[in-house]
Amino acid sequence: MRFAGRLTEWHDEKGYGFVVPNGGGERVFVHVKKFERLRRRPIEGELLSYEVARDDKGRLAAMRVRMAGQTAATEQKHGARRIPHTLLGLVAITAIAFAAWRGWLPKPAVIVYGFMSVVTFVLYWRDKGAAQENARRTPESELHFVSLVGGWPGALLAQGLLRHKSKKASFQATFWLTVIANVGLMTWWLSSRG
Repeated sequence: MRFAGRLTEWHDEKGYGFVVPNGGGERVFVHVKKFERLRRRPIEGELLSYEVARDDKGRLAAMRVRMAGQTAATEQKHGARRIPHTLLGLVAITAIAFAAWRGWLPKPAVIVYGFMSVVTFVLYWRDKGAAQENARRTPESELHFVSLVGGWPGALLAQGLLRHKSKKASFQATFWLTVIANVGLMTWWLSSRG
């Protein structure tokens, strides 16, 4: 049975909040992972449609959550437009390897991209685990910094494979700026070397 309610409390950085059913009743825990094909981050005061069940901790929890006005069909249509992070990460790694093989990219730069990509992937993995455990999170500024200094291919892989930080619009906007800045700086540096 589906219920309708209002999101009365939302902690965006942790990805959870509480919804109160229309007409009153006990508030229900809601996690960002329980939204069906989330188009954007939820905001406090938003109307939601959801089912109720007990979660692993025995709390009443919202499941199969949709934002008001969304249907399963429109969510599936929107899902087809998602950025293929994993594919883009693999393309980036392949392009860096090809550029190194052709001699267009110096070996130290390849080592930096490889090392920073591994570091970045690990940071995303740890941050996802912390989010699931409600533990101390990795600051977004740190994730953006490691992307800026060459870890963005690893970030793309982590966003795709771990399904972490791939839907939050503000994070994605800043992330893509770090990618553009890194590629721009690398291009400038290589062209200045002749």
